[in-house]
Amino acid sequence: MSILIDKNTKVITQGITGKTGQFHTRMSREYANGRNCYVAGVNPKKAGEDFEGIPIFATVSDAARETGATVSVIYVPPAGAAAAIWEAVEANLDLAVCITEGIPVRDMLELRARMRAREAAGGKKTLLLGPNCPGLITPDELKIGIMPGHIHRKGRVGVVSRSGTLTYEAVAQLTEVGLGQSSAVGIGGDPINGLKHIDVMKLFNDDPQTEAVVMIGEIGGPDEAEAARWCKDHMKKPVVGFIAGVTAPPGKRMGHAGALISGGADTAEAKLAVMEECGFTVTRNPSEMGRLMKGLLG
Repeated sequence: MSILIDKNTKVITQGITGKTGQFHTRMSREYANGRNCYVAGVNPKKAGEDFEGIPIFATVSDAARETGATVSVIYVPPAGAAAAIWEAVEANLDLAVCITEGIPVRDMLELRARMRAREAAGGKKTLLLGPNCPGLITPDELKIGIMPGHIHRKGRVGVVSRSGTLTYEAVAQLTEVGLGQSSAVGIGGDPINGLKHIDVMKLFNDDPQTEAVVMIGEIGGPDEAEAARWCKDHMKKPVVGFIAGVTAPPGKRMGHAGALISGGADTAEAKLAVMEECGFTVTRNPSEMGRLMKGLLG
């Protein structure tokens, strides 16, 4: 079992003719069942052509209608990326995964307002993962995004993280201690993004094959604390928690656009304290995540 994607998911690549889109589509196709899952690309100027056998369509709607795809992955440059997400929403896809980093915050604010208005008017809810995220993977089935496939192993621990690099770190440790992953989800580090920690924790809580979760956060924003409080009341599975940025000085942005401490509640220590209060097994050392989880699950 997995969350969001599995070996039967059909995927569209938006931006398939760019260097990044080509490279990562090729790598994702070579992983597990990717050859059967990547069924379409989109580029209005190259409709009717193909990329290594993957047909290219003028629009996401055309691609979805012709192939039955329900998910898109977006490698469109920052200036056009919000419009690309909106095109996926208008095509009624289940999930749009936006890898693009550097989308203007104003573009994302406008997009979020449009998505909410469409949903409020009765339109289909398209889930958004990202932007500025590594994507997601269900090991030995399908990867959508830029994560290295070889470190993943099918297993029983879910991973959700704002940091791409720390996602890989947690995954590698879980593989090393023999637990593996059910699915790993990188939600991205931008201040305006789609799926939050709490959304992914709910999915893992409902997934019968996920026995525990590693939740990785960063300084800045209330998301990790909100997820921890939800978990305290609802989560039926053990959680190992880590927050990056323990040494970050207030007011200085660290790496991700959303990783900025504005007040007292969004420092690493404050978030770790909330996670501890809510029953998480927390660590201040990222090299301990796998070992702690092995201790919890045996």
